[in-house]
Amino acid sequence: MKMTYKGSCHCGRIRYEVDVDLEAGTSRCNCSFCSKLRYWGATVRPEDFRLMCDESGIGDYQFGTMSGHHRFCTTCGVTPYGHGYVEEIGGAFVSINVACLDDVDPAVLAALPIQYMDGLHNNWWNAPAETRHL
Repeated sequence: MKMTYKGSCHCGRIRYEVDVDLEAGTSRCNCSFCSKLRYWGATVRPEDFRLMCDESGIGDYQFGTMSGHHRFCTTCGVTPYGHGYVEEIGGAFVSINVACLDDVDPAVLAALPIQYMDGLHNNWWNAPAETRHL
């Protein structure tokens, strides 16, 4: 069931609201970027995401195909969301960092389904052989 959550970076400078069904699945990837951040994402349509702050102070990092914008707080360094366009996953998207959702019970987070993706080898539709570190 889709619910509305509030999310933020560590210092609270970046704030957003998102309508997302976390039970529909979250994801973790082993690519060189996500694995170093231990990024835990849930993907939503852009219309389900509302930035609740000014964009000043939000950094933007891109790499590889330049199809994704990894947004981060220039004050505390936390990466609360990203956005981009990838045709293979349906076009425009926003990825929210599940760990940045405020006021979600840890027991609820622990029970969420996670899809692991082998982004390190561009084998996105399959899980990597090892996922325990993700």
